[in-house]
Amino acid sequence: MIQNTFNEEFIKNDKSHVQKKTKLTIMCMVYKDDGSFLVENRVKKDWPGLTFPGGHVEDDEYITDAVVREMKEETGLTVSNLEPRGYIEWNNFGDDIRHLAMLFKTKSFEGQIKSSKEGEIFFIKEADIEKYPLSNDFLKIYELLK
Repeated sequence: MIQNTFNEEFIKNDKSHVQKKTKLTIMCMVYKDDGSFLVENRVKKDWPGLTFPGGHVEDDEYITDAVVREMKEETGLTVSNLEPRGYIEWNNFGDDIRHLAMLFKTKSFEGQIKSSKEGEIFFIKEADIEKYPLSNDFLKIYELLK
């Protein structure tokens, strides 16, 4: 019997066919009729700069429930009437994880904004974006959320 060792070795060493773990996240843009929208000037090293509030979806959680929970945790606001705006995905170098972020926006919110240890939360207008350092893909995400 002839054995094809090339294919065996190739399959053993080639990891392109292996499905990466997917981490599901959300981001949400809260906006007002005056053109301002809520951002976070994030200080954490893994995603520093201006970004939209959000976070990870828990294993047993509906995506929209995760949006409401994360927005309350990170901003102090209770959001509703969520409008799906699309998604963005990325792979961080070295972590071998596919990140998939579902994007939402809303102008329905209640409460007082509060900052967290992750960064300062505030409303901003488009003209003021250039005054801040931006997180990776911020402008791309902003275009999807507009």
